[in-house]
Amino acid sequence: MNVILIGMPGVGKSTVGVLLAKALGYSFVDTDLIIQSTTGMKLSELIAEKGNASFSVTENAVLESLDVDNTVIATGGSAVLCEKGMKKLAKSGKTVYLTLPPEALEKRLTDIKTRGVVMRKGETVADLAYERAPYYEKYADVTIAENGGVEDTVKAVLDALENK
Repeated sequence: MNVILIGMPGVGKSTVGVLLAKALGYSFVDTDLIIQSTTGMKLSELIAEKGNASFSVTENAVLESLDVDNTVIATGGSAVLCEKGMKKLAKSGKTVYLTLPPEALEKRLTDIKTRGVVMRKGETVADLAYERAPYYEKYADVTIAENGGVEDTVKAVLDALENK
């Protein structure tokens, strides 16, 4: 069984994912890093040069190509928009949606342009969170409010998985 972490950029999927993998004795993969490795470009460069639609095609291909077991998978914030890739991931384990209010995300995302976030021009973090929430909820087996304490979040995820 895999554990798939979904949620907004900046919510802590990668940070929580590494600690969760250690606690479970699992491997860890970050799909954003796979995209960077595959394309040879930073996410921000890829989005700037190829556009949001092309990035989504690449992201979906990476999600569909993942073939791992006993792995914590930290997905990019826009992964839930990749239907085929998400359906494949969802079949491989439990999907955990990490949430954080938009105000807290904005504090964490001090320079959103360098992160490589799929956003439309003029769109805010709050807009993005509102738009994506139904997709996150669609795929979530478990929802955990990330309250800033990484260790507490990891414990909450472990407890939730144990009870599922």
